[in-house]
Amino acid sequence: MKLHEYQARDICAKYGIPVTGGGVAITPAEVRAIATHIGAPVVVKAQVFVGGRGKAGGVKLAQTPAEAELVGSQILGMDIKGLTVEKVLVAEAITYVHEIYLGVIMDRATKQIIVMASAEGGVEIEEVAKTNPDAIKKVAAHPTLGLLDYQARELAFAIGLTDGKQARQFASIASALYKIYMETDASLAEINPLVVKADGALQALDSKIVVDDSALFRHPDLEAMRDSSDEPLAEQQAREAGITFIKLDGDIGCMVNGAGLAMATMDVVNLYGGSPANFLDVGGGAGKDKVKAALQIILSDKNVKAVLFNIFGGITRVDEVAKGIIAALAEVDTDVPMVARLVGTNEVEGRRLLENSVLIPASTLGEGAQKAVAAAKAYAASKA
Repeated sequence: MKLHEYQARDICAKYGIPVTGGGVAITPAEVRAIATHIGAPVVVKAQVFVGGRGKAGGVKLAQTPAEAELVGSQILGMDIKGLTVEKVLVAEAITYVHEIYLGVIMDRATKQIIVMASAEGGVEIEEVAKTNPDAIKKVAAHPTLGLLDYQARELAFAIGLTDGKQARQFASIASALYKIYMETDASLAEINPLVVKADGALQALDSKIVVDDSALFRHPDLEAMRDSSDEPLAEQQAREAGITFIKLDGDIGCMVNGAGLAMATMDVVNLYGGSPANFLDVGGGAGKDKVKAALQIILSDKNVKAVLFNIFGGITRVDEVAKGIIAALAEVDTDVPMVARLVGTNEVEGRRLLENSVLIPASTLGEGAQKAVAAAKAYAASKA
């Protein structure tokens, strides 16, 4: 789950990281009020989950409250890469002499939490990694003790912060960001840019936090911050129904119980010349309501030319899945062909329930994939 810049900024402030003053606004009048309170030039920044806001005109400087109100009216409602700007951050405009990148992330290759910094801040770290990888300095946090003071100071020295006071402040900020990463169960925490002001002090101008969805049950306060504006409607519906769903570019919808089986199902569909339209794990113990919701989500994709059910009934009962399919078909008007491979607990009863349905039966995954691919091609041809 992504947090907006203003939300990440507030969390950084809570952990003692120096941030810019200001607030979030949803109307031009609120922009003016915040700018008046700041009493200095401000920067008005669109709050949307995309990069390149500045190039798109979503970040503007204002010298007076009246100018801030005008700028706010220009940015609010703006479309940036398909997302409508509904909020802006009005922040104190800071003058500085240098930009730094600082981030914390999990390195899955080494199974370590990495704290990384670069003297080339203010741009995408991926671009720095591509064009000048040596500019990125890294330290691996201790697995039990975390980021140690000497590691943070060495990181400061490595990016050119050789002044003792400055290095200590950098180490304090790095340690706080590491603590944020750990205590929010984040998958990414970064400050970009962390700026060096004329007096040598450091300040965070922009911050980003991405929280691991699987850990949100431990963080109801963070869950309450969720903004689903950048999520496809189908993924929003899936999350609300407790279904793991990721939209893909293919034309064969897949409903499977179990993440591993879902991956195997997509592989077999590809093996027989098809292309999956989604990853969907309806979960263990899924009842008919969840199955019904899953099928409706799959069929909401206009690219779907066939649906493949691959259910292995262990915890999930096959007859409950069958009831869910029947309930969904009663409410969804569709002529998309569907193939069902249902085996496991109560499979005899499940198959009996589906005998009079339009589903095409399959006894194995391979057979089911082949039938789904053939059905998708026939359906596409019939619509051509």
